[in-house]
Amino acid sequence: MKNIVVLVSGGGTNLQALIDAEKNGIITNGRITCVISSKADAYALERARQNGIKTRVLVRKEYPDIASYSLAMKNALDEEKADLVVYAGFMTILDEQVCRAYPYKMMNVHPALIPSFCGKGFYGLRVHEAVLASGVKITGATVHFVTEECDGGPIILQKAVEVRNGDTPEILQKRVMEQAEWKILPQAAALFCDDRIEITDGIAHIKETSV
Repeated sequence: MKNIVVLVSGGGTNLQALIDAEKNGIITNGRITCVISSKADAYALERARQNGIKTRVLVRKEYPDIASYSLAMKNALDEEKADLVVYAGFMTILDEQVCRAYPYKMMNVHPALIPSFCGKGFYGLRVHEAVLASGVKITGATVHFVTEECDGGPIILQKAVEVRNGDTPEILQKRVMEQAEWKILPQAAALFCDDRIEITDGIAHIKETSV
C-alpha cells in the first residue's frame, strides 16, 4: 500500500476527487496519508479533516526564499514517508531539491493539453484566458510527472474538453475540472499505485494489465 501525500493551496476540489476515488475503489493500492497546504486557510485542509486525513501547513511566506521552503517541504515528505506526491492545486513551484529527491514520484494536473498553454505564468484562470484568446476549439487537462522544468515532465494522461461559443474563463475552467481534471488525476494516481507507469527515454508508458 503506497502512501499518497497531496499538496494543496486552495479549495481542494482535486483533493476531493482523489478522496472519492479512494473511497470508491478506483485507487486500491494507495491511500492518502497526509495533506500539506501552503496556506493556513485553504479549504482543502477542512476536506482532509472531514475525511480523517492528517494535515500539515507549510506557509510559503514564512520562508525567506524558495530554496528554504523547498527544503522544508522535502523534509516533510520524508517524514511522511511519501511514495507518491500529488500536486492538487498547489500554487508554489518547488526547486530541484524536491524533484531530485522524488524522481517520477511527483505528479501534477495542469488545466490544458500540454505542451500548449503551459509553463511559468500559466496557472488558474490565466490558462483558460489564453485558451479563449487563441481561438482553439479543444482544450483539456494533463497529468504529468513533476520535474525541474515547469510543466515539462513526462505526460501520464490527457483528456480533451470542447471549447464552446460564449465560454468565459470561469465557465471553461469549471468544464475542464469536471470533465477532465477530476477524472484523470485519480486515474493517474491509481496507475502509479498499481505500478503501471513506466518511463522510457523520458516518455511515460502505461503498462497493460494482464487478462
